[in-house]
Amino acid sequence: MNRKILLLLIMITLQASQALCAETFMPPQVTSVGVVGRVKIAEEYILNVVSTKPGSILSRDQIQADIEQIYNQGFFSYVDVDINPEGGGASVMFRVQENPVIESITFTGNTIYTREQLMHEVFSQEGTVFNRNFFRNDLDRIQEKYHKDGYVMVRVADVQIQGGNISVVILEPLVREVIIQGNTKTKTEVIRREIKLKEGDIFNVIHFRHQLGKLQGLGYFEDVNVAFDVPPEADDKVDLVITVKEKRTASIGVNLAYGTESGMSGGLTYGDTNMFGRGYNFEIGFNEGDEASYWLTFASPYMDSRTYAWRVGVRYRTYDDRYYYRQGRRQFEFDEKSLMFYAGIGKKFGNEDWSWFLTLRHEKTDYSDVHNAIPGYVDDITMWDGTNQTVELQFMWDKRDPYKPYPSGFVWDVNFEQALEVLGGEYSYLKYWMQARFYASLNKALTGIFDTDGSWTEDNPLLFAARLRIGSATQDELPAFARYSLGGMNTLRGYSSRSFEGSNMYLGNFELRVPVSSMFSIVAFYDVGNSDTTMDWSNYHDDYGFGVRVKTPFGTLRVDYAHGKDEDRTYFGFGEMF
Repeated sequence: MNRKILLLLIMITLQASQALCAETFMPPQVTSVGVVGRVKIAEEYILNVVSTKPGSILSRDQIQADIEQIYNQGFFSYVDVDINPEGGGASVMFRVQENPVIESITFTGNTIYTREQLMHEVFSQEGTVFNRNFFRNDLDRIQEKYHKDGYVMVRVADVQIQGGNISVVILEPLVREVIIQGNTKTKTEVIRREIKLKEGDIFNVIHFRHQLGKLQGLGYFEDVNVAFDVPPEADDKVDLVITVKEKRTASIGVNLAYGTESGMSGGLTYGDTNMFGRGYNFEIGFNEGDEASYWLTFASPYMDSRTYAWRVGVRYRTYDDRYYYRQGRRQFEFDEKSLMFYAGIGKKFGNEDWSWFLTLRHEKTDYSDVHNAIPGYVDDITMWDGTNQTVELQFMWDKRDPYKPYPSGFVWDVNFEQALEVLGGEYSYLKYWMQARFYASLNKALTGIFDTDGSWTEDNPLLFAARLRIGSATQDELPAFARYSLGGMNTLRGYSSRSFEGSNMYLGNFELRVPVSSMFSIVAFYDVGNSDTTMDWSNYHDDYGFGVRVKTPFGTLRVDYAHGKDEDRTYFGFGEMF
């Protein structure tokens, strides 16, 4: 390179000696520009980056810049220049040496993606001249593919180029150890079962973040922190260090509810969501009012394809001066008492979106003291008291996202309930019903249409929620306590509790949940359905209304105001309807 520049200086000096009479020296003009040594790369492509053109003044600095521009195209391993006198000026001939033609590209260390998947990200292909710029971008795209899919620790560890053969070494770090610390009450296996990443897995930050979200959602910990440690002797391994700070999981709760018909009711509960540090749920409580209940439950809700969930419990309920309706028309008042024992067990299938749960129930119901009856009333309830023994089997397909702070996705379940006399019951029938719940964020659909001032966020979106339920039975007449029942704060909000009963049922609930702030939201809703001895789709009952939701330390406070066919009703309680 220095020899060529020296020749350029000598030529300029010779030109100067031929113009001694001139007061100012003028460098020679470029008469022609060309390229030698190329094989596959077009001359026009090379000269496109060159600023030295025929007719321009020969410049040492510009020639040097042109050499660098050609080299920076990435196709050449060597670039030089020849400058020779030509027709009273100078010819400039760039001399290049192309990189080898790519014969093969191989990958080692890749287990997540196949060679074909990686080559889809690569611009460089066999049979083309190797371009170091293109290939550097190819490697960046490969890493970007890994990182976008959550494999943020994967990197290109080495690249070997021998002639036209390119070998790329990819490092996919594996989890060497999962270390859990800070827990004193909660058993390590309870935490570990939520962290699905195990020793030998390739680390994926998306999966891991979701698992941490589920761990935090248990409600056992004030805080969960994660650290990553790469062992100095093994850069293809990573240790995950999870540090938890536990909180109290036992609590005393106050229950308050109000219904237009049932009036005020309230009670107390004591519960622990992490009893014995094993994730068991225990609750004992009571509600007092016209409708009073007392209960005790003990359950292990966690299930997967290897672990069984289970629950046992007892409930005693009394309801004084309960109204009995027959197809929406009040007939009389009566008193009701029931005592129920139940036990259940369930498990997930190999595809963990699917699960089953089997429940045995023993229930004794008493109806008494018919009073305040209308003239010509119909009593088809009090003769149905007695003992009922049932087996219920539920199959569920749950596609909700368990890691989002709001419900998202859908869940579908189908249920079969068989009453059996052989187990000590007085009735025999089969009920079957299915239910679907659907939740969808509307934020993206309404982006740019409404100015929400930040009240609709990714974690607190405008939400559409729907529940559809349909059921039937093998008998036209079911015992009163086993009938499908609609009406009240959890089904048809514009009608009295148990306004519509029968052996067939359909129900639709639709809600638009609108956040106003992180703690407060309003809800617009529409309910429609019917329950009767026949499935008459044209004979339906509906209502509409609005409600408010307020997040409190005791849970989400719910107030709904519903307009039915004959009157308006107001309900007060805790938790969403579905």
